[in-house]
Amino acid sequence: MAGVTVPRNFRLLEELEQGEKVTKGGDGNVSYGLDDGDDLLMRYWAGAIVGPANTVHDGRIYTVKLYCDQNYPGKVILRTLILSHHSFLVPYEVAAHPCLGVQAPQVRFETRVNLSCVGHNGVVDARTFHVLSNWSSKYTIETILVELRREMASPQNRKLSQPPEGTTY
Repeated sequence: MAGVTVPRNFRLLEELEQGEKVTKGGDGNVSYGLDDGDDLLMRYWAGAIVGPANTVHDGRIYTVKLYCDQNYPGKVILRTLILSHHSFLVPYEVAAHPCLGVQAPQVRFETRVNLSCVGHNGVVDARTFHVLSNWSSKYTIETILVELRREMASPQNRKLSQPPEGTTY
């Protein structure tokens, strides 16, 4: 089987386009885009999460910064699978592992929040946030934001007392 790595920028351009669609026509609970339009390497991203209803987060808007290094989203390799006389390109994923140079984005809340997976400095703990601890190249920036919002509504976080609205780290 021969393999071709999908270029990082192609994936990030797709995510940027999807982020613009979510902002314009999505459900409005999460949004994201480049933090700096001049960032040609598309490393620095900004996101927003609207707190889920019927929780202490209801009506709050949380801002998040994300950093995608040169190994984001991970290694998605198109492999050629040969069956008899036919060949097919099939995706083959290398799991997140530091030795392979595959790692999840770094995520940090700018708006103060009290969540079980967020440290005292606003950094989302990759060991306790399931999306980052089980990172897959199938995941996207949108996946991270949607799952953080879901985390806000989880039983262990939905009623935690929160810092005053609008405070930042």
